[in-house]
Amino acid sequence: MKVNDVVSYDVDGSIAVITVNSPPVNALSNAVRQGVAGAIQTAMGDAGVDAVVLICEGRTFFAGADITEFGKPPVEPTLRNLQLIVENTTKPVVAAIHGTALGGGLELALVAHYRIAVPSAKCGLPEVNLGLLPGAGGTQRLPRIVGIPKALDLITAGTPVSAKAAKEMGLLDELATEGNLRADAIALAQRVLDEGRPLSKVRDRSEKLDEARGKPEIFADFRKANARKFRGFNAPESIIRCIEATLEMRFEDGMTFERQLFNELQADSQSAAQRHVFFAERQAAKVDGIPADTAILPIAKVGVIGAGTMGGGIAMNFANAGIPVTLVETSEEALNRGLGIIRKNYETTASKGKMRMEDVDGRMALFTPSVSLSDLADCDLIIEAVFEQIDVKRDVFGKLDAIAKPGAILATNTSYLDIDDIAAATGRPQDVLGLHFFSPANVMKLLEVVRTKDSRPEIVATAMKLAKTIGKIGVLVGNGFGFVGNRILAARNTQADQLVLEGATPWAVDKVLYDFGFAMGHFQMRDLVGLDVGWNREKTASANVREILNEMGRHGQKSRGGYYDYDENRKQTPSPIAMQVIEDFAAKQGIARRDVSDREIHDRILFAMVNEGARILDEGIASRASDVDIVWITGYGWPKYRGGPMFWADLQGLPVVLDRLKALQAAHGDAFAPSALIERLVAQDKGFKDA
Repeated sequence: MKVNDVVSYDVDGSIAVITVNSPPVNALSNAVRQGVAGAIQTAMGDAGVDAVVLICEGRTFFAGADITEFGKPPVEPTLRNLQLIVENTTKPVVAAIHGTALGGGLELALVAHYRIAVPSAKCGLPEVNLGLLPGAGGTQRLPRIVGIPKALDLITAGTPVSAKAAKEMGLLDELATEGNLRADAIALAQRVLDEGRPLSKVRDRSEKLDEARGKPEIFADFRKANARKFRGFNAPESIIRCIEATLEMRFEDGMTFERQLFNELQADSQSAAQRHVFFAERQAAKVDGIPADTAILPIAKVGVIGAGTMGGGIAMNFANAGIPVTLVETSEEALNRGLGIIRKNYETTASKGKMRMEDVDGRMALFTPSVSLSDLADCDLIIEAVFEQIDVKRDVFGKLDAIAKPGAILATNTSYLDIDDIAAATGRPQDVLGLHFFSPANVMKLLEVVRTKDSRPEIVATAMKLAKTIGKIGVLVGNGFGFVGNRILAARNTQADQLVLEGATPWAVDKVLYDFGFAMGHFQMRDLVGLDVGWNREKTASANVREILNEMGRHGQKSRGGYYDYDENRKQTPSPIAMQVIEDFAAKQGIARRDVSDREIHDRILFAMVNEGARILDEGIASRASDVDIVWITGYGWPKYRGGPMFWADLQGLPVVLDRLKALQAAHGDAFAPSALIERLVAQDKGFKDA
């Protein structure tokens, strides 16, 4: 029978089966909670029912709370009250899991008396990824069933584990046969009855906690081992404190403490930022102006021109997805070197247990090496990753025009150049777009898909779909200098370079950015990437500090000297040589050096970035402010807990941003002239989220 629109109830022998069907992911919405509570009440009042199975239809078990209800007044039963209803039944309840049991879904399963799952299922508590902790007993129950160390790992990582792993750690009681979950769950419930098993409550278990008592080093060691990973984030420390409470408090008090810390995190800007990122990633996949039914072109074979660091990394993405790749270089030597690096990358991955060593040869078999562009004639997609110079790229595309089959997508991996200009070298500009990968291309998640004025809808839609296929977050951007990411980076570069000439040190600039939440500072990043990237030895003219350092052979970490000096272990120290170069160049430019405060560094760099992001939005290079945020979080290391530059600006308040830009303009010139978009939004009492 139907309990409500999303929950049904039927009886098999003496076993009641409560079935939830609330697409797409059976989130624990008001209707779901009310329906399950009503069904449990029916089962408790049915004298012919001795046990209950809780199961879901569709593609998954409960995949978590309904995030759209966050911040809204609670509707009874709350998840915690539904848990009490399930946990305190006088008849055993079996949770039958398929797909995923995530967040509140797993917390609900933890109050069932027994848990069974199909082998393909996964279980996890991913709240940390939203800047939260499990708020319905996850931090209190999970340690009692899997132990303190595993609970620390699972909850702070937020990564789901397989059903097999969940069974091994005691989270699941049994594994069902794939495709036979309902019958196996009913059979488990019947065995529980036949064997007279107790109504086992996770909250009452203590044996796993006892293993950790008197061992405070478990927590100290865990904090130390994860200090770098957790830096800046509030949620992981709150999770650790809650798990510590399982050893120090009664269960009820631990639940109160968990709720207190959950509420603090939910009210904090970090959780708002991380929830913004969660939705922004999904929004980025939606392409404005292209119908949802636009044809997706088949990509059965890919060609990559260039087997260097970038080209090789790009090629690996497709091989990882099982797509054959023809890899073209100018010489056998360069080709073999590139393939050797690819193989070494795979072997390193295998040595870390992230793939099987026997699969390395299978991946390598997907590569067809060549020194002839003509071997790309049968490719559906060809990506050029050659030297970042317009005439070189135009030459390549001119040749591809005569070789590539009709309808093939021709893509450039350029970082800054005009793709319309590159496309004009062909007779098919409608088939050309940009696929801007980020280094290392086989690791970094961001892919800027650059649409030109002529790119036809089919190739844009195909590129966005392909981004997901190869495990990237695709963001559609317009064609313009630096697109989105590198254009904002150029604004940061300008201010960082000017600040060190005016009196700041590179390490002072880096510390401000590091303290803001970036993994490393601006000049540290330059040294890591290599100061000589994009530098032309033949055309160098000591025009700036970077050129002078390159002319001195100081190319960054690889030469053990750039803005910093490096020892044999690449440990950095501030370089007096680089500092002297900066001071000498400033004097030559007539710049009087002065004391520069951390506040000035912070404001000049960050507000310049926000201002450039606003110009990008106003010009239509980015479709949404959230797209700008995703580019900078996934491609440039903007701290996730700050939500991206545009979200961060909204958090400050655009009137504050506008006032600060005007003050900076008065002090430092028109580089800080406020974007027209910011002025309009302030006048309309709106934020970037409304743009």
